[in-house]
Amino acid sequence: MDSTPDASWFSRFGSFFARPWLGVASRSVAAIFGGYALAATCSMFFAVALPIARGQAVLTGMLVAIVLCACAALWAFATRTALRAWVGILIPTALFWVGTELLRAGA
Repeated sequence: MDSTPDASWFSRFGSFFARPWLGVASRSVAAIFGGYALAATCSMFFAVALPIARGQAVLTGMLVAIVLCACAALWAFATRTALRAWVGILIPTALFWVGTELLRAGA
């Protein structure tokens, strides 16, 4: 009896995640849902941060968010790996969210 772990299980597990369609699926999810999250937090940040009338700040934030959502989709498919796509979308999303929370707390 061999005492090594079941190598076939590890190789099947590794080969499953090496399939190209999983990278495309992950990038698609990052572009759709990550782009939406980035656009939403950007819109919130601009609505709180801009020192203009509230309605104009919201409208400006929404317009910038539309462009940013398109850029997030481009970014998701332009990077080398799906992990880089996720990180490149989630870090600015987190920064916009933290900035919004800090500005709300100060108001």
